[in-house]
Amino acid sequence: MAEPDTASLPRPAAVLYDLIAGDEDARVCKDIPDDACREMPRNFFLHIASNTASKIGDELASAKLVLAWLMSALGAPAFLAGFLVPVRESGSLLPQLFVAAHIRRAAIRKWFWVGGSIGQGMAVFGMALVALTLTGAAAGWALLGLLAFFALSRGVSSVASKDVLGKTIAKTRRGTVMGYAAAIAGFATLGVGGWVALQAEQAASVGFFALLLLAAGLLWFLAAAIFAAVKEVPGSTEGGGNAVNEAIRSLGLMKTDPLFRHFVITRALLMSTALAMPFYVMLAQRQTDGNLGSLGLMIIATGLAGGLSAPVWGRLSDRSSRLVLVASGIVAGVLGLAAFGLSALEADWARSPYLFALLFLIIGIAHSGVRLGRKTYLVDMATQQTRASYVAVSNTVVGALLLAGGLFGLVADVAGVAATIALLGLMALAGAASAWRLEEVQQ
Repeated sequence: MAEPDTASLPRPAAVLYDLIAGDEDARVCKDIPDDACREMPRNFFLHIASNTASKIGDELASAKLVLAWLMSALGAPAFLAGFLVPVRESGSLLPQLFVAAHIRRAAIRKWFWVGGSIGQGMAVFGMALVALTLTGAAAGWALLGLLAFFALSRGVSSVASKDVLGKTIAKTRRGTVMGYAAAIAGFATLGVGGWVALQAEQAASVGFFALLLLAAGLLWFLAAAIFAAVKEVPGSTEGGGNAVNEAIRSLGLMKTDPLFRHFVITRALLMSTALAMPFYVMLAQRQTDGNLGSLGLMIIATGLAGGLSAPVWGRLSDRSSRLVLVASGIVAGVLGLAAFGLSALEADWARSPYLFALLFLIIGIAHSGVRLGRKTYLVDMATQQTRASYVAVSNTVVGALLLAGGLFGLVADVAGVAATIALLGLMALAGAASAWRLEEVQQ
């Protein structure tokens, strides 16, 4: 059996790889071909670099922050802003079932990721152009159209990325790759947030945010160039028939594959960690009387959550991604119930911006664990023949459910924000219980 070859790496990179990847296990490459094993150290760093660049681009073109601000500043109708997050999230997930069949036809699949990254960069460049040239409803509709193109491109990259990761990085190192990429991007977010804060006066202009979007586009082009250098060995091309027929056949996995069905149910329950985050922001706004300092602290907390926890979650996921899902679900669930209790207190400390920054930090850590745990579990559960279908089906089902996530907004209107957080906390605990009953796949 081949072993990872660090001879082609510069000496500092080889030492760093041995330090963070720790290939002391002689069977580290038991699930990938020998040629892929020898190239793994080089591909290890290429995956981290490309994913880091794309994740930072995500933060610079955030639908929840930057695009929402742009729509308001350009005078777009308010109802259009309500479509930003559904288009961004569901738009990238729902088409994947049909995209996967085309990807399976290719023995080399990294070019789908490269193309998707270029598409995202082009869409963001278009958004910057809209910011500088259009106003009113025209600007709003143009931004949504470009966001839909962005989401479709992202969906292509999502399917291809997990497939290429599974072909080029061994089972016990995949969580580490994703963890370090998330950590570096998290710390970079802190720097970006600090820089934006220092540019507060200039931030009042549309041109400033157009500059952020241009920078995001360049980062996606950079990510594409880096990923193009990944050394990928040809893979299986079975299952690459008619896209619609293959999509219908792939959906049958939910009926015929009990482990996969159990995983999708678990993932659906644990998406409560993502759905809860906006409600934590709303609770902070109300409890601190709109103190903008709390928002700034939450931005810092977002960067810290990924930067501090992702490497730990990544390494733990390589040992047992099932237990990572259990632990992160319990953390999110207990936090939701605690936040509900704190909201009823009248003490000054219970309304402190620092308290809500701490709550946001913890829910961010839990969400990071859910993301890394479920990605690692899915990649390790699948084979080269089933990985693309697993990713596409699970993303499509969860994408459809995300469209119904707006119902929690109605719950918040009727029962209150704190009660909604508690409900989502119970949903996270149910997800943790479901994850506990999953099979181990890191063996």
